[in-house]
Amino acid sequence: MSRFKLYIEYEGTRYSGWQMQRNSKTVQGKLLEIAEKTFRGERVEIYGSGRTDAGVHALCQVAHLDVKTMLAPEIIRMKFNDELPADICILEVEKAHPNFHARHDAKSRSYVYQISKRRTAFGKPFVWWIKDQLNFEKMNRASKLFVGMHDYISFADQDEFEKSTKVLIEDVQLKEDGDLILIRIIGSHFLWKMVRRMVGALVEIGRGKLTEKDLKYFLEHESPTPAKYTAPPSGLFLEHVTYESEKMEKDFGPAINISSFNRTRQRT
Repeated sequence: MSRFKLYIEYEGTRYSGWQMQRNSKTVQGKLLEIAEKTFRGERVEIYGSGRTDAGVHALCQVAHLDVKTMLAPEIIRMKFNDELPADICILEVEKAHPNFHARHDAKSRSYVYQISKRRTAFGKPFVWWIKDQLNFEKMNRASKLFVGMHDYISFADQDEFEKSTKVLIEDVQLKEDGDLILIRIIGSHFLWKMVRRMVGALVEIGRGKLTEKDLKYFLEHESPTPAKYTAPPSGLFLEHVTYESEKMEKDFGPAINISSFNRTRQRT
């Protein structure tokens, strides 16, 4: 049995998340389907670094593949991509140590959320368009309250797979890029719907409907309020998963850039 490390990108719009589910189309399920077709007669297992919600995208999900094969990593990548639908792509395959585990060995994960300040004809599946004017400075200042170890029970749905609701958030970064507000969140791991509710709370602060005091309360007391502000999955991307001796890139940018029209118009 050999173990391979897979780097995968996908558009999550058509899928009920990463994790395989009975009677639902998932990214893991599609990969297993292709793997069983590629390695006929061999037992195949695929494990991801973590789950993504229904409709959420990935710029670089990491998974490991267990299978008995003599195929080289590059041949595996080519065979998978020949069979996969257009919204899933294997970026790279490499031989992994037999003890490597995509989820358990991950040190940190980062997500990027894209908010559009204008209506877009092309980027709708990849942004959350907000008509209201948002106070970026208030959002940026409030986002720093998330940094550190906190109990995120107010920001997560009940999940039978998670034993604790405490999460270490290493950093939260906000930046404006043309018509986009980008929110990057780096943490040890994430709970079900946690990132989308963090974003939703920051948006309400930007609208002036919540305050930093409210956010502090949610982090210190169990509250159902953040669930009402859950951001849609369309704007959320799993950006990167880091392992031992790897570092997270300091800078980040749009996953899908919708601002080129304005820049082109200004040049003409």
